[in-house]
Amino acid sequence: MVDLTNISQNKIKNLTTGEVVPLESLWKDQTVVIVFFRRWGCMLCRVWAKEVSAIADLLKEHNVKLIGVGVEDFDSQEFVDGKFFKGELYVDIDKKTYAGLGFKRYNYFSVIASLFSGESRAAINKGRELKVSGNYKGDGLQNGGALVVKEGGKLLYSFKQDGPAQHVKNSKFLEVLGIPIPANIDEKTG
Repeated sequence: MVDLTNISQNKIKNLTTGEVVPLESLWKDQTVVIVFFRRWGCMLCRVWAKEVSAIADLLKEHNVKLIGVGVEDFDSQEFVDGKFFKGELYVDIDKKTYAGLGFKRYNYFSVIASLFSGESRAAINKGRELKVSGNYKGDGLQNGGALVVKEGGKLLYSFKQDGPAQHVKNSKFLEVLGIPIPANIDEKTG
């Protein structure tokens, strides 16, 4: 299980305002769903961003904030301009949070092999259907994950990617939060 005290003081930068805050400020006064993206140019991450954005309004109705975090500032503007994600976006400026959460790092050989998995091929095909492009800029060796943290800092759920195409289904986020799950929610994109 993840210990939030190990990462709570890590600094993150808001991509819109430039404000630097401790990670724990995200959940101090509000329950949050935090998605830790692999990199901003990753097609698979952009697909996940569009998918989780399908529940952004529902989360907001239940006073839950949707947040995305990237491992680096590099190429973040293209992600913002592409409007892939309907939540607040931050950067892990000291690159400590991903390691603190135990998110896996690939080597060059394992990341290439992972992109040929059936799961990755299916996600790439979905990206093409959605007309979501990607690029190879930035740190492509870092995996991500997700957290659901209750207001005040109680961890409700944590997820670590084992492969670049793995992500949490929207229905799982809603289940963890006790929000009624609309029909076909896992098939929608925002």
